[in-house]
Order: sequence, then C-alpha cells, then structure tokens
Amino acid sequence: MVRPSPDRVFVGLAFGLLAIGLVMVLSASGPIGHQKFGDGLYFFRHQLLFGFLPGLALFLILKRIDYRIYRRYWLFFLVVSLVLLMLVFVPGLAGDWSQARSWIRVFGVSFQPVEAVKLTFLIFIAGWFDHLGRENLSDLRRGFLPFLAVLGAVTLLVGLQPDFGSLAVIVCSVTVAWFVAGAAWSHLVGLVTFGMAGLFLAMKTAPYRADRLLTFLHPELDPLGIGYHINQAYLAIGSGGWFGLGLGHSAQKRLYLPESFGDSVFAVMAEEFGFVMTLAFLAVLVAVLWRILRVSSAAPDGFGRILAAGFFGWIFFQSVFNIGSMLGLLPITGLPLPFVSYGGTSLAILMAALGVVANISSGAGTCRSLSR
Repeated sequence: MVRPSPDRVFVGLAFGLLAIGLVMVLSASGPIGHQKFGDGLYFFRHQLLFGFLPGLALFLILKRIDYRIYRRYWLFFLVVSLVLLMLVFVPGLAGDWSQARSWIRVFGVSFQPVEAVKLTFLIFIAGWFDHLGRENLSDLRRGFLPFLAVLGAVTLLVGLQPDFGSLAVIVCSVTVAWFVAGAAWSHLVGLVTFGMAGLFLAMKTAPYRADRLLTFLHPELDPLGIGYHINQAYLAIGSGGWFGLGLGHSAQKRLYLPESFGDSVFAVMAEEFGFVMTLAFLAVLVAVLWRILRVSSAAPDGFGRILAAGFFGWIFFQSVFNIGSMLGLLPITGLPLPFVSYGGTSLAILMAALGVVANISSGAGTCRSLSR
C-alpha cells in the first residue's frame, strides 16, 4: 500500500520561509553575538541546534503519524497544557528572566512552555469540539460556558506569567477553530466582549501596558524612552527603500534596534532586503497560510478541519501582531515572527505543527482536492 503524500507545495513553501529565517538570524544576530560572546555565529548555531534540527525531527515524525490518533486523547492534551503552564511557577524549574515567568530550565536547556501550549491546547480544542458536535457546541450550557471556563483557566495561567502576546495568539487561534467548528454568532460576540473587558482590566492593573498603547498612538512623545523601540524600527524599515541595503548591511542591527534578531527581525529584513523582496516574503507567507486553509477545507473529518483551521489562526495572528507592531499599526507585543525570529522553542514547536498539517493534507481525498 502506497502512503499518500502530503501537500508538497505547502511543505516546499514552508521550508522556504524557514530557510529565510535561518539566513536572517545569521545576519541580524552577528553584532550582539560578538558583543556578548565574542562569536558572531553564537545565536545562529543556537537556532540551528536547539530550534531547527529538533523541529525538523518533530516535523518528520509527526508528518508520518496519523493525526486522528490525537483525537482519542483530547482530554490528555488539556492536562498537558495546564501542567506545562504551571511549570513556570515551580521553584527550581522556573528560569530567572527578570519579571517574566515564561521560561523553565531543564538540564541546562531553556524551554518556553507557552509555545508548546499553542500546539497542545489547539489539539485539545479540536478534539473537544469535534466530540461535542455542532449542536452541542452552540448550546449555552453544554458548549459556550464550559469553553469559556477552560479558556479562562488558560488565560489566568498565561496572564500570571505574564505573556499577553502569546495569550492573544492562543485566544485568536482557538476562536478561529471555534468558529470553524460551528460556534453561534451570539457566543462569538460574547467572547469578544469578554476579551475586551479582560484587556481593560489588564491595562488598569499594569500601567506599563497602557504606556505601550500610548506609544503606539504617539511614538514621537518619548523617542529615547518607551518610544525608542518603535522609532528604531521605523528607521530600519525606512532605510531599506525599494531594494534594501544588502544582506548583512543593516545599520540598525548594530546594537541600535532592540531584539534585532528576535521580535524585530522583520525591520532588519526590510532594511536589508528592501520593499520589493520583503513584499515577496509576505507573498510566500500568505501562500503558506492559503495552503493551510485548503488543507482545512479538504480534511477528511471534522477534527482535521478544525485543527488545521486553528493552526492557520495561530500563524496568521502571530504574524499580524509581529509585523503590525514593527510598522506601527499595533502596539509592540514581544511576539516572534513565525518561521523567521530567533527562538528555539518557538521554531521547534512551529515545525511540529507543520508536521501535523502535512499529515492532515495526506488524509483520504485531501491530496486530490488540493491538486485541483
């Protein structure tokens, strides 16, 4: 029996973006690598060894595992998600990363649990929604209120870290999955209202979040203080012009632009590649997202359809939040740009999700539908 092939266009485009990401980490991390470690390749090697290679292994493994197996254990993935989020509060495991509690350190290796939760929680959500069925999902007592309770628990645990950027991605991706599964419009409006109330409360309890919003609206008010990051991003993007300064020739990455190879890597890309090539990168990113939507619509069952839609929401909203913040269209959130930004955990988990999508695309009838 011949094993069905995954969507090769999706896989090819996705690995093209991953290659661009490695090149950008190599280029953007050189100056700070020299400054901190005397090695311009330090961060590139770390990304390769602790991000791309583990991610490649996860991709190749999960691409071959029938995704339907995960549906049997959807409650297990909820437990895993909650346990992962609680690990950052365990003494001896939690890494010392200033005021944030987003990391743990195991055997000397740092790991960000919330990145794994983006995957495990979506698997739980897809399995649960498929188990409930459209009729129960749209019911207030059997669908909406339990969903709100579970999402509230995850919101609380992520909010305590605090990591509101990742929380926004989780909520948005889960909402996409919920919509595709058949959520009632009135419940969607209720969830948006609940989210806006939570955002207002978060700003009231931590004034620095309101400062970020003020900076987003008026970046010129404090260019050497809270507005420094976005103004340096503007300089990088504006300096790129139509065709860029050339790979490796960014000026802003030379210790001017904060997180130049992490959250701000899009600004360095725009400076070095210019408007034309950056637009081409965005076109490939959109093509990958389109293929994931095609995989979702052609999936042979409800679980695969909901899960792929959730992955679409994850990559789409995280990309929008990151790029939008560098363009001054959204407040800076500290989220990595999918496929591109430095971050071993983020990259490895994303590649694991790509493996699951590839397996869904090889499901019965999917390849034939995608080729039309």
